[in-house]
Amino acid sequence: MARYDEKAQLKVEKVMRELKEGKLRSGGSGKKVTSRKQAIAIALSEARRAGGKVPPAPRRRRTRRKG
Repeated sequence: MARYDEKAQLKVEKVMRELKEGKLRSGGSGKKVTSRKQAIAIALSEARRAGGKVPPAPRRRRTRRKG
């Protein structure tokens, strides 16, 4: 069974093209994105918001402090 649908694939394709052209910007700060990993994360986030079939983002674990 496929993990990602066509909508997600198209988003990744569009975002990677923007990254290559140097036009991809971060949503919060508006800084230019240069990391390939960050670009893919942006694309999958956009695909989730658009209702595409994308696995949920990994949850962060909290570590407990001693003392």
